[in-house]
Amino acid sequence: MLQPQNKTTRYEHVMPQLVGIRQNDKIKGLLVVLNTIGGDVEAGLAISEMLVSLGKPVVSIVLGGGHSIGMALAVASDYSFISPSSTMTLHPIRMNGTVIGVQQTFEYFDKMQDTIIDFVVRHSRITKERLKELILDTKNIAKDVGTVIIGEQAVKEGIIDEVGGLDKAM
Repeated sequence: MLQPQNKTTRYEHVMPQLVGIRQNDKIKGLLVVLNTIGGDVEAGLAISEMLVSLGKPVVSIVLGGGHSIGMALAVASDYSFISPSSTMTLHPIRMNGTVIGVQQTFEYFDKMQDTIIDFVVRHSRITKERLKELILDTKNIAKDVGTVIIGEQAVKEGIIDEVGGLDKAM
């Protein structure tokens, strides 16, 4: 999708490409290959919304990592795969930097987290209650909140459809 000289994927590059894919009648479907540590929550959610409304078959595969907002990207497909050794980190929304309005920022984070949870629940088989348990777990990651899941566990939890590699995803 991106030029070979691009070493990282930027959201502002992906979104116009998705519009182009939608408008191109020669493209019959899309394979989304994910290896991400996450990033901009709003941009990731925007891309996820674009994927589910693309109007063409979308298959996703997590190869390496599908961390943070990568979870929403992974489930924003008609069918999803994860390789046996790939991992996903599920955690609450967080930020770095100065916070001016603490209460307002907390309320914004709470709304965004609910939006992401609702999106993942709508596009996977995991329940809202179970996803919240995993995201808010305090025993799984040392000195942090959340859960790291690997390959088969992502399928057992109902987040991803099937364990498999590129051969199955194609």
